[in-house]
Amino acid sequence: MTENISANIDLFLSTIESRGRSKNTVTNYRVDLEQFREYLLRQDIPDVSEIDAQSVRVYLSNIIGYGIAKTSAARKLSAVRGFIRWLSSREILDYGVAAGLKGPKLPSSLPRALSCEDTEKLLVEGPEHGKHYQRDRLVLELLYGSGLRVSELIDLNWEDIETDQRIIRVIGKGSKERLVPFGKGVKKLLEDWRPIPPEGKRGPLFKSEKGAERLTVRTVHRLVQKAAMRIGIYGVSPHTLRHCFATHLLERGAPLRVVQELLGHESIAATQRYLSITAEQMKRSYLEYHPRAHEQ
Repeated sequence: MTENISANIDLFLSTIESRGRSKNTVTNYRVDLEQFREYLLRQDIPDVSEIDAQSVRVYLSNIIGYGIAKTSAARKLSAVRGFIRWLSSREILDYGVAAGLKGPKLPSSLPRALSCEDTEKLLVEGPEHGKHYQRDRLVLELLYGSGLRVSELIDLNWEDIETDQRIIRVIGKGSKERLVPFGKGVKKLLEDWRPIPPEGKRGPLFKSEKGAERLTVRTVHRLVQKAAMRIGIYGVSPHTLRHCFATHLLERGAPLRVVQELLGHESIAATQRYLSITAEQMKRSYLEYHPRAHEQ
């Protein structure tokens, strides 16, 4: 019996979605696995049972050879490796097929964080005064004030927000729930935010222009970038504001474990990355401002 590649990809994606993988992950995996399927067909491999470690290695080499970023190549390999392991669990492939498959070595990069002054300027002066001013202010304040991922932001419902308690119930990666506080400024913005009649405050917090659908990731990225460019800062994304949230908390002495919980990190190692950047920032500040920093 042949094992059709497309059918198995669909079944695999349905499986990981039912196990709590985010919609964005499933969407990205579908794109990556469809690309892998096309490659296999070009190699005259129409059946998943014929996949071997060599074909995957050649596939990865081809990806890197075409100039795809190493981070994207690593994600694509992750999708393929997960797919192969799933096939192995169904006894379609041997367990050894995925063994020893290594992705490209990724450069160690520290998250970029804006200064507190630039962040404040972005939040106050960045949003364009127009019909979306209130929405854009609220989006920026939530990304920075609560450290939300952009996917978490657009998935927010009115029912997830306890305005009086200033708490948001966030569904993060792997459908894990956490509670995140927000400031008085966000509370005021939420109370003034009237995209729908007050009696109908249910469903998505942020709706698209069409009204029925949620705000998209692309729209959020675009409004953040435009707000930053208005104050002369470039290369800012929604994730930059999440980095600022973590970095500024740690700079002011917040415990690492607390920041880990607020960010929804599975491992504290992911949160520890921020310690390096804050240490560097403190060193620069010391060298620049302390009167004894350059004494012989």
